[in-house]
Amino acid sequence: MSLTVYVRPITLISGPQEADGDAIRLGGAMAYAREFALILRDGDAVIQRIMATRSSIADAFVRLPDAVREDARMQWEHLQRVHAPLQLGTRTIRLDQPQIMGILNVTPDSFSDGGHFNDVAAGRVQAAAMLEAGAAIIDIGGESTRPGAAQTWEGEELARVVPAVEYCAAMGAAISVDTRRAGVLEGALQAGAHMANDVSALRYDPRSIELVAQAGCPVVLMHAPGAGDDLHAGGAYGDVVFDVFDFLREARARAIAAGIAPERIVLDPGIGFGKSLADNVRLINALPLFHALGSPLMLGASRKRMIGALSREEAAEDRLAGSLALALKGMTAGVHLLRVHDVAATVQARNVWRGLADAALTDFSQLPPV
Repeated sequence: MSLTVYVRPITLISGPQEADGDAIRLGGAMAYAREFALILRDGDAVIQRIMATRSSIADAFVRLPDAVREDARMQWEHLQRVHAPLQLGTRTIRLDQPQIMGILNVTPDSFSDGGHFNDVAAGRVQAAAMLEAGAAIIDIGGESTRPGAAQTWEGEELARVVPAVEYCAAMGAAISVDTRRAGVLEGALQAGAHMANDVSALRYDPRSIELVAQAGCPVVLMHAPGAGDDLHAGGAYGDVVFDVFDFLREARARAIAAGIAPERIVLDPGIGFGKSLADNVRLINALPLFHALGSPLMLGASRKRMIGALSREEAAEDRLAGSLALALKGMTAGVHLLRVHDVAATVQARNVWRGLADAALTDFSQLPPV
C-alpha cells in the first residue's frame, strides 16, 4: 500500500470575517480559504476524503492513517506560510500581493511575439516599456520551448541572452533568466541577472542545481514531463493535479538537498507543457492546493494555446482577454508571481483586483451587531 495525502483548499472567500474567523490566509497572499478536503490516495486511487475547516482540522488529522498524518500537518502549516520577499539585486519583491513578471523573448521563433524583440534596440524599448508599466521582474528567454521548437545551441542562446541582461541591468531591473542550460545561466548571472527560471526544474543540465546553490540566487522550478530535449514528452498522468504536486514536491526537496535555500525556491505547475486542455483546466482550478508545498507560486499562462481552445482559436497575439482571465484566476488563488506578455494590462487588472480585495477585507456591513 502506497499512501499519499493532500490538503486541498476548496472554498475561497474574500476575507476571514466572512467565516467568523474560521478561515486561513493562503501563502501570505491576498487569498483566504474556509473549507478544506483531506484527500487520501492509495497509488492512483482516492480512498478517503475528509472535509474540514480551520476549527475542525485537528480532528480531521486524527482520522488519517499514521503513515500520512505528519505530512498532512506539514501541508497545513505550509498553506499558512508567509513568504519572505525575494531579493533580486537592489530590488525587493514583496510577495504579499501578486507581482507581475514581464516576458522578454529574445528569440527569432517565439510562439507569442514572432521574434519581434530579438533585435537589441527593439528589446531595449520593450523592456523599458514593461518596467514603466509596472513589471516587478523582467524574465529573459533565449530559447523557444513551444511544442516542436528546434533545439538551440548553448552558444547561440548565450549570445541572445547576455546583451538583453546587460541593457535590463543598466535600467536597474530585477532580472530573471528563462534557461535550462547552466552555461547560459552562469553567463547571465555574470552579466547582471538575479534569478533562474528553469523549465526543467534543474533536471536538464546536471550542473544547474549546483550552480544555483553556489550562486545563492532565487530559482523557479517548473513542472514539465520531459527531462530531455523534448519537455513535452511523456505527458501521461494518473491524476494531473496530484502528479504535478508530487513532481514539484520532489523537485523542491532535491533542490534543498543540493544546498538551495527553501526561501529562494518558487514553484510553477507548467501550464501548457505536456498537458492537454483538460489537464491545464484542472491545474488552473486546483492552484490553491499548491500552497501546501510551502513555496511561493508562479503562473505562466499568458497567451497559451488553452485560451484559443476555450474560445475561438484566436492567434497568440489576440489572446489578451483570455490571458487576463487566467491571471485573475491566479490572483484569486493566491499566486505570487504572474509571468505575462502584456504587462500594462495585467498590472491594471491587478490594481483593480487588489482594490476590490482590500475593500472586501474591511467590509463588515454583513456582520451582525455586537
